[in-house]
This record gives sequence, structure tokens and C-alpha cells, in this order.
Amino acid sequence: MIALVIAASLLVGVNLGILGGGGSVLTVPILVYLAGQDTKEAIATSLFVVGVTSLAALIPHARAHRVRWRTGLLFGAFSMAGAYGGGRVAEYVPGTALLVAFAAMMLATAAAMLRKPRRPGEPQSPQPPHRDLPLKHVAAAGLVVGAVTGLVGSGGGFLVVPALAILGGLPMSSAVGTSLLVIAMNSFAGLAGHLADVRIDWSLALTVTAAAVAGSVIGARFAGRIPQDTLRRTFGWFVVVMGAFVLTQQLDTGVWTHPATWAGLGTMVLGVTAARIRQARRATATTPGRDSRRRAHSPRRPAGRGDHKAAI
Repeated sequence: MIALVIAASLLVGVNLGILGGGGSVLTVPILVYLAGQDTKEAIATSLFVVGVTSLAALIPHARAHRVRWRTGLLFGAFSMAGAYGGGRVAEYVPGTALLVAFAAMMLATAAAMLRKPRRPGEPQSPQPPHRDLPLKHVAAAGLVVGAVTGLVGSGGGFLVVPALAILGGLPMSSAVGTSLLVIAMNSFAGLAGHLADVRIDWSLALTVTAAAVAGSVIGARFAGRIPQDTLRRTFGWFVVVMGAFVLTQQLDTGVWTHPATWAGLGTMVLGVTAARIRQARRATATTPGRDSRRRAHSPRRPAGRGDHKAAI
């Protein structure tokens, strides 16, 4: 079983190296269902694994000057406070509730991953210029992101990156690099909150971390060779399956047979389908057809004598 845990941890690292996020989304189920850990112990262990792996992944981004240190440290300081508080609150929350919240976070992450990115021909909202984040925005976003990370052991990168990109106007490359600094900071702060109530199997934690760090190095080398859209879709659907599996393991059978559950699932499916149809229509409306492009680029040949006879 330990060999399977190491192999899965290696894949977690590869995923981190290629996509730059999602480590804890996979680490917690691996520790719970493969390593047989308690829910709270798995969450605490995942915070250690993700924190160390994020520091390892931060090094190449820092060398490429894709880390905004001032913004990251300021955001991370507030996030650490929220993560520590979330870790302490988790002591009073039942393990089943934590796993259900974790599964909900997985499904939200999958929705973000499966959302079709805008194409170059589609209209885009103007990107704000880079600026330092206002202190009140830093405080609010940092506390919320940190609390989610410390409470359920997930939600770091997939919440930090949008916050830095939207609120701060950072380029995506800088947002990803800076988020690794924030993730490492609030992961260790959340771990400190959990250590007051949870004991960690450090031999297993170090083994999983070593495999994840090695996988992140491997994944970074393949990051530019695999189409990102393919990776996003594959990872997104994989997380959907994992999230549904966790929910089926934790929720009572009566919940799944209740009409409200199926009504909610049907509404979600219809919403996703409608969104994809609207995106496809916008892409079709903004992309000229093949025949029109061919006519636009082909030179018009003047009518010759043969054409005149054919016309007659």
C-alpha cells in the first residue's frame, strides 16, 4: 500500500509542476483512502506536503522573476492569520463535515478548471494595470483564503491566483509564482493550528513530501509540451470524479435519494450546459467561417475571354 501512496504522491507533484496548483485537492483523498489516515490527520499532513512542495516550486519562478515579493508577503501575512484560525476551528468541526466541505471545494475547483478559457477572437474585459493591492482588499481576501485553507486543507492556489490577478491586476505568470509564496505561508500557518489537536505520522509525511517534490520537478519539465487545455479538462473531470466519490462515502443514502438533491444536481448540469452553449455561440459569432476566410484571402481574378464565353 505504501508503494501506491508514493506513486499517487508522485502524480500529485507532477500535477503541481504542470498546472501550478491543486496539490491538496488530491493529497487529502490519497491520505484518507489509500494511507488510511483520519480525516483531520490527513488534512494536517496535506498542509505540510503542500507547503514544502510549494516552496520547492517557488524557486524556479523566483529565478525567472515571476514573484511579486511585496504583494505576496503582504497577502500571505493576512492569509496566515486566517489559516491559523481555520486550523483551530477545525478542532471543533466533525470530520465528516470537513470532508463534505472539502468535496464541495473540489467540485468548485473542477468547475473553474473546466470553464472554457477565452479565445483570442472573443471579446475580453480590459485588464487593469498592475498596482499594489489596497490594504482592505488584502485583509479581506487573505483572511478568507487562509481560513478556507486551514479549515479544509484546500483552496490555496485556486483562490489565491484569481485574487492576485483580479484585485491586483497581476499577469497570470506573476500571479501563479506569487501564489506559491502565499500557499506556503498559509499552509504552514494552518498546520500550526492543527498541531494543537492532531498528531502527524512524520515518516509518512516526509515520504509523501519527497515524492511530491520529485514529481513537481518532473512535471515542470513537461509543462510546455502538453496542451494546457487538454490538461485542464482532464484534471477538471478527474477532480469531479474524486469529489463525487468523497461525497458518496460521507453522505447518507437518504441524502442521495432525496428529490432536492437531484433537483440541485439537475440545475447545476443545466447551468453548465447553458454556459457552454453560450460560449460556443459567441465563439462561432466572432470566428469567420472557412469559406469566408478563403474568399477574403484569395485574389479576385479579372474576368477573361474564356469566362465571358462561359457566361454567355
